[in-house]
Amino acid sequence: MQEPSTYAGGCHCGAVRFQVKVARHEAVDCNCSICRKKGFLHLIVPPENFTLLAGSEALTTYTFNTGTAKHLFCRTCGIHAFYRPRSHPNDFDVNVRCLDGDVLAKFQITPFNGSQWEENIDQLHSELNSDTNISGR
Repeated sequence: MQEPSTYAGGCHCGAVRFQVKVARHEAVDCNCSICRKKGFLHLIVPPENFTLLAGSEALTTYTFNTGTAKHLFCRTCGIHAFYRPRSHPNDFDVNVRCLDGDVLAKFQITPFNGSQWEENIDQLHSELNSDTNISGR
């Protein structure tokens, strides 16, 4: 097993900055209404692998439907760099597209049919819980 990689990332204007430790370079491309519009590529990590470095005061929250997911975004530039997902509300979901540098090619991207979330969430839980990015749960 490879050593985890550490990446920095943030929003477009730079007000929000974070660091994330990645054990496996696997992300999910969800086609639900909000993810499709945001272009979010999901990298779910436990809280101990995520550090907010700057910008907590720049973040604002959007919720809808069940209110479980806390969709955080920069109030200045509007970028959704990370949030607390409904599928794993105790973890952080980082947008791979918001990581610094040209790292997207390092990630295996798996599609997820989130447009039919209720019917498919067990599949997502099964795949992600076997992922060492969120192991130990």
